Amino acid sequence: MKRSIEFMQFIGLAVTALGGTLLHFLFDWLDGAAWVAPFCSVNESTWEHLKLFFWPTFLYAIIERFFFKERKDFWCVKLKGVLLGIALIPILFYMYNGVVGKSPDWLNILIFFVSASLAYAYESKQLSASTPICGRPKLALVALISIAVLFVIFTFVTPKIGIFQDPLTGTYGFLLNMH
Repeated sequence: MKRSIEFMQFIGLAVTALGGTLLHFLFDWLDGAAWVAPFCSVNESTWEHLKLFFWPTFLYAIIERFFFKERKDFWCVKLKGVLLGIALIPILFYMYNGVVGKSPDWLNILIFFVSASLAYAYESKQLSASTPICGRPKLALVALISIAVLFVIFTFVTPKIGIFQDPLTGTYGFLLNMH
């Protein structure tokens, strides 16, 4: 079972890496289509780049759930993995930028891949454990769905705080970037 867990998590990491990469460019490829904005990076803000990790990870988790039916704590593990990934991206990004000043694009990409790798490694460890890590998996699923809803809402109604601001244009979210 441990081998299949590691394999499934490796596939998840590949889906997240490939999906996140595609989502980074999809908004521009579709000429700024509003229907795809909640799922793609609509600008260069840190928040928008968190979508690149969240959506492929969340969609893969829905598929992966069918392979882990016996794990009652599956959604708890996924919630913790998602929270780890979306926390590591800004932590590593702002930590590096705070020390050096500005990070090159290749380092930002590396931060994404390292964060995703650590999140999936954490999930592998938790899913390999025989003891469930929580007793409220439905609440964890509700939390994941709530995060998804926030990504959609904040794309169009964007708080005016730093993590949401595009460092290149100074704008926030989708609506202010419409042509």
